[in-house]
Amino acid sequence: MRKKFLDENFLLNTRTAEQLYHDFARDMPIIDYHCHLPPAQIAGDTSFANITQAWLYGDHYKWRAMRINGVHESYCTGDQTDYDKFEKWAATVPKTLRNPLYHWTHLELQRYFGINDILNADSARAIYDHSSALLQQPSHSVRNLLRSRNVKVVCTTDDPADDLQYHQQMKAENLDIRVFPAFRPDASMNADNPDNYNRYLDKLAAAANISIHTYDDLLQALQSRHDFFAANGCTVSDHGIEEIYADDYTESEVRAIFGKIRSGKNATFTELRQLKSALLFELAVMDWRTGWVQQYHLGALRNNNSRMMQQLGPDTGWDSIGDFSQARALARFLDRLDTKDQLTKTIIYNLNPADNELMATMTGNFNDGSIAGKVQFGAAWWFLDQKEGMTRQMNALSNMGLLSRFVGMLTDSRSFLSYPRHEYFRRLLCDMLGEEMEKGEIPDDIQLVGNMVQDICYNNAKTYFGW
Repeated sequence: MRKKFLDENFLLNTRTAEQLYHDFARDMPIIDYHCHLPPAQIAGDTSFANITQAWLYGDHYKWRAMRINGVHESYCTGDQTDYDKFEKWAATVPKTLRNPLYHWTHLELQRYFGINDILNADSARAIYDHSSALLQQPSHSVRNLLRSRNVKVVCTTDDPADDLQYHQQMKAENLDIRVFPAFRPDASMNADNPDNYNRYLDKLAAAANISIHTYDDLLQALQSRHDFFAANGCTVSDHGIEEIYADDYTESEVRAIFGKIRSGKNATFTELRQLKSALLFELAVMDWRTGWVQQYHLGALRNNNSRMMQQLGPDTGWDSIGDFSQARALARFLDRLDTKDQLTKTIIYNLNPADNELMATMTGNFNDGSIAGKVQFGAAWWFLDQKEGMTRQMNALSNMGLLSRFVGMLTDSRSFLSYPRHEYFRRLLCDMLGEEMEKGEIPDDIQLVGNMVQDICYNNAKTYFGW
């Protein structure tokens, strides 16, 4: 029988999958342990004036699709009106068939606004007016958007120099949605451009109230900010880097390299890798000492279009999957920490699907039995958080490790309307397991498998992160 698009059993292709989703997965709370939501908007309980502001501002997924569809940049990041931008997106949506944006767009319209119509150029005006009117109501403030999807925990992404004022405000308010910062020290390692790096170090020094002249000063400033984040509820760090750095170095070499860069001189390629290797290790030790979970997002080749990077800056949709060699350096890095008994709970995400089995087997090398799932192969992210990417990640994890210990999905999003991605993931998980139950590949025990589904959706993350 032909199925209806986006009905209640969307992506669920067996009766058992339907039961797993509706009885076990659907109503589980959400822990979003990595996202890029602005804490200021949660603290202020922002209401958006229209759906363009909620949907298209900062969404480089949609901008990429619009550009590919021949839409001028002025409708993406430019000065066109909010409705005109939305209209161009609406006209693009029919061209996104088989792209996950088509599914996400219509799931979000259904879940947040009760809109079951297909978005296109003809329906744009009515959908814009209806959704925008709702967004202006208290029921659709950002906090209530989170509550509507049963989001219990949000973990934002924050630079060490951030003052965390909005997190402090929310903690003082005793907000029912727990919002935590995550320590993202990438800028403290990005010494490729001495001018930019030194400006950042001045900013970090001011935040830490420590003059940064030497490498040891830098470590002291980072430790100070690490302590400050911990005092403000942070228990998670995150790195968005091309690859793990684990080159050989000595302390004297690193001190000399830092001094060279701090004086405004360019370091060599080898010297930069040595500095990054040293800092990455020291930051990991800080995480271990405090008992944090550390996350590594590996494999993005960023800012490929230099002309548009210069015009618009980073995170505007000019990134791609990279083909970095990941295994050897990752093994060395984790082994250095493990050998010193300084390896904390760790999640590793890859962007290149060719590395799925590599990552799934690598994480198994450093699980020592002290904590269930201590070193995790993280969820499919960015270009891979779609049907095939999620399925391939879960299959690799199942074949090489324990899917049952997986901490599940995250949004990695800047949009408050992105939480149906958790639903999407849960439907795929239930479809996979339901099909295998009906084939006799795993036991026909709905409680056994249903409990595993609930663990992956919520319980594992709650235990792993301690939230």
